[in-house]
Amino acid sequence: MNQPFHRVLGVLAKQPLPGLVKTRLAAETSPQGAARVAAAFLTDSLDRLAAIETHRILVYAPREAVAFFSSLARGRFALMPQVEGDLGQRMAAFFSTAVAPKLEFGNEGPGGNEVRGDPVKAVLVGVDSPTLPLSYIEEAFAKLERADIVLGPATDGGYYLVGCAGRVPPIFENITWSRPTVLEETVTLLKKTEWRLELLPPWYDVDTLNDWRMLRGHLAALRCAGVKTDLPCTEALTIEPDSW
Repeated sequence: MNQPFHRVLGVLAKQPLPGLVKTRLAAETSPQGAARVAAAFLTDSLDRLAAIETHRILVYAPREAVAFFSSLARGRFALMPQVEGDLGQRMAAFFSTAVAPKLEFGNEGPGGNEVRGDPVKAVLVGVDSPTLPLSYIEEAFAKLERADIVLGPATDGGYYLVGCAGRVPPIFENITWSRPTVLEETVTLLKKTEWRLELLPPWYDVDTLNDWRMLRGHLAALRCAGVKTDLPCTEALTIEPDSW
């Protein structure tokens, strides 16, 4: 990761502890089962996203879980702790750092060295969309050649990806997070500005039991069609009988 960092990919993640992750899925199943799902998504997502040729940052929480995330990052991602606050504040903090002329991450893990450069384009994803095509991330960077902001609409009314070019977009305040109106509210804010917006194709997050069932069917269909998914941890859970 010593090339000029004109592209930065952030991955927003929480430590998969029962009761603290996948709370909507946990409410319909169990905290322990939901945490296993979150752990599988996290491991598989990092392995897949490590293939993207860019400077990669794992934006993790809680701060004291640095050793846990260092072992997952394995030098493939720089580590950056999430700030306190709501989702909007945490995303805004990432972009404020990512688009700065100088990136500085301290020594919080094997990827935590100081990085200098002028990152023009920054993209942020989570780990709730394990089947997200990697081509969508490349497409997001390409769209930022001509747009100020790119969004990947999620089928639950939010977005699975957000990216910007050169400056932090004004979309992280006055949003009712974790509601099906997030994308609508975001676009309403953008309409009051001169920011140029580009969109990716819609994709799905996995937050509820019905989402999990859709994922399980999607993976089964991919296997039947002979399509390799590169999701070994997630696939192992989907082919087991439900034992939440």
